[in-house]
Amino acid sequence: MQELKQPSKKPLIFYYVVIVLVIMLLNATLFPMMWETPVQEVDYTTFMSMTYDDNIGLVQIDTDEIIFTDKAQENFYKTVPIPSDMDLVNRVYEHGGQLSSIDTGGQTNSLLYILLSWILPFLPFLVIGYFLNKRMKNAMGGGDGMMFGMGGNSGAKVYVPSSTGIRFADVAGEDEAKELLGEIVDFLHDPEKYRSIGAKLPKGALLVGPPGTGKTLLAKAVAGEANVPFFSIAGSEFVEMFVGRGAAKVRDLFKQANEKAPCIVFIDEIDTIGKKRDGQFSGNDEREQTLNQLLTEMDGFDGSKGVVVLAATNRPDSLDPALLRPGRFDRRIPVELPDLQGRIDILKVHAKKIRLAEDVDFEPIAKTAAGASGAELANIVNEAALRAVRAGRQYATQEDLQESVEVVIAGYQKKSRVLSDEEKKIVAYHETGHALVAAMQTHSAPVQKITIIPRTSGALGYTLQVDDGDHFLMSKDELLNKIATYTGGRAAEELVFHSVTTGASNDIEQATKLARSMISRFGMSDEFGFVAFETVSNQYLGGDASLACSPETQALMDKKVTQLVEEQHQKALNILKENEGKLHELAGYLYQHETITGQEFMDILERKALPEQK
Repeated sequence: MQELKQPSKKPLIFYYVVIVLVIMLLNATLFPMMWETPVQEVDYTTFMSMTYDDNIGLVQIDTDEIIFTDKAQENFYKTVPIPSDMDLVNRVYEHGGQLSSIDTGGQTNSLLYILLSWILPFLPFLVIGYFLNKRMKNAMGGGDGMMFGMGGNSGAKVYVPSSTGIRFADVAGEDEAKELLGEIVDFLHDPEKYRSIGAKLPKGALLVGPPGTGKTLLAKAVAGEANVPFFSIAGSEFVEMFVGRGAAKVRDLFKQANEKAPCIVFIDEIDTIGKKRDGQFSGNDEREQTLNQLLTEMDGFDGSKGVVVLAATNRPDSLDPALLRPGRFDRRIPVELPDLQGRIDILKVHAKKIRLAEDVDFEPIAKTAAGASGAELANIVNEAALRAVRAGRQYATQEDLQESVEVVIAGYQKKSRVLSDEEKKIVAYHETGHALVAAMQTHSAPVQKITIIPRTSGALGYTLQVDDGDHFLMSKDELLNKIATYTGGRAAEELVFHSVTTGASNDIEQATKLARSMISRFGMSDEFGFVAFETVSNQYLGGDASLACSPETQALMDKKVTQLVEEQHQKALNILKENEGKLHELAGYLYQHETITGQEFMDILERKALPEQK
């Protein structure tokens, strides 16, 4: 789609400010020159000569200067008096002069001064009053005019069809969403096919999903496929300081849409203005008025004209129920994180924009990037291209893509951070403990890579596990094994060094969170059974958990969480004790090489054990 450029409209206050500045400039420069008559400065000899020649008219004698005119009183002069000239007054009278107070402006200049100094400054206010009166009349008559140019211009970006627009082919990994939106496109192309059976075009479709999954991209693809104008505006642009302005923007947006029908209106982050109304007094009445206007407009426009409203949000639970009912947003289209095949397709779409080696396989990259959104996958491909440039290559390789996944997950390698030999040894045993516990348990993801190179995210090392495919359900045994794997690093430190460090802080956090979810949400506790005490809101933004139980139940729950984590910690410790020889061998190899692959790890683990080295 191509953006349609509209002529910019400056608010009236801009012109008012210009008028005031012009008046101030004129008052400082031109007006004083107009109302002040020039006075020529001469010496006392000239004054005496004009007096003796009977060529003086009015004379004003002050202590520090003498101002006088010629006989015709057309020219003005001034000079410095001489105190010793005691006969000055008599001489002036004898030669036809007249002592008087002299006004260098004259009668005409005085009137001009009054006009410019008093009457002219009121003219801008008269103009402002005229426009205000006109705007108020328009507003009472149903217009959207508001004072000082703050009218109802929606500010939406308008795109018109173009040959370079985004199409469904440019969006990968969201086949179900494209199928649901494709029906809207088909209706805009051939409305009679649907009208003949009595079907109506859905007035609105709500795209719901985590950030970066392509909600905005899908909306643009719908407009590109339908080949109709596309209005795009963010929900935050409706939120204004002045009450009524947001509602005016909504009215203007739908007015423009009706004029350009068939078209598509896209409101991004609609939760900004569509939050639930709690019925209590709110300090932000502007937002509620904007929401009410949006509800009214969606009820009022004729769907047969081909105006479709698309909206996107990652907080659907915060939206007002009136906004979600049929007749407004008829469809709720989930745009979830892509599965394995979806990640492969997304990587292929973005890989078309860069040069790749011929032997690149996207499947291992997609497996490693489990849980990544479309935006993150695009960033992975771009990071691979940047890494290839830094290495001086003309194309990106499989290694570049694999390393770029780790960059997105854990950050860049922090080469400037040099660990001491003791710290490096502790990190090596810590990461080996994670990997060994995971490998010795069933239902655990295979180890892909172990490294003790610090990263910019703050990690001193990490163990990368990759599942063979997507898993949407996890059993209780799998979750327990996961907790045991989290505790494997601390268990290795205890076993080898007989002390603990701060390196396990994130492991403790993850293990505790998972154990609490098993008890409070998943019903995997014998004591509490099939009961959920914890609810999660904002699931697409990381999730905010809240407990709903008595203090006694919460205390018991804390005790059970501690017990569960400690049991898995003891399990991890026993696994490492049984395989202590392999622990030393693997940690020593990791200490020397800093990074080992999953294949190297398994080769060392499966071969005959070497004598223990401590």
